[in-house]
Amino acid sequence: MDHDHLAGVQAIAALEEPTRRQLYELVTRSPSAVSKDEAAAALAIPRTTAAFHLDKLVDGGLLSVVYERRCGRSGPGAGRPAKLYRRSDLQVEISLPERTYDVAALLLAAALADAESSGESPAKALARHATDHGRSLGESSEGDLLQVLNRQGFEPHEDGPDILLGNCPFHVLAKEYSALVCGMNQQLLAGVLDGVGDEEREAVISPSPGHCCVRIKLRAE
Repeated sequence: MDHDHLAGVQAIAALEEPTRRQLYELVTRSPSAVSKDEAAAALAIPRTTAAFHLDKLVDGGLLSVVYERRCGRSGPGAGRPAKLYRRSDLQVEISLPERTYDVAALLLAAALADAESSGESPAKALARHATDHGRSLGESSEGDLLQVLNRQGFEPHEDGPDILLGNCPFHVLAKEYSALVCGMNQQLLAGVLDGVGDEEREAVISPSPGHCCVRIKLRAE
């Protein structure tokens, strides 16, 4: 599980506590940042309880802290700025098993844009972008193929010299548009293999129940 996905899981877990969830909803609905006192009054809870849960939401990345003077005065005698809470920039999206439809969307959008501007076929543009993206992922993994596959949600496990992929990160798209998406997946994984420098294996289309449509196999001699 990669860092972003783990952070998302932790953020969702933080909202399971009822008071914390109510505070998060209060802050996100407010047009301006909210103080501990305002939060405590709105939920009719002690100020210390509000402060505890608000800070837990900050720790989880769901809220951020700003310091402002509410009286409008500045300079000496204006007092200390108040600690206020507002929604953070964290975007939480959790899917179990892990899906990465944002990757598919970016690759498809880039391919379509290229095809529109250059006259290249969308399928060829998609294959090129998928391969380039996979190669970039592989090059950033320091040669660890299983690590990069895990980070991308493929749930790999070794089967002799082959690697089976227990999850397709583009599952719904692959069901509806199998030829297009499985081809994109194959090119992405071919790029990963190239990026990690694995010349002994290749990514091939090999659908099987409960697995990704692509399998990483030892090259035939």
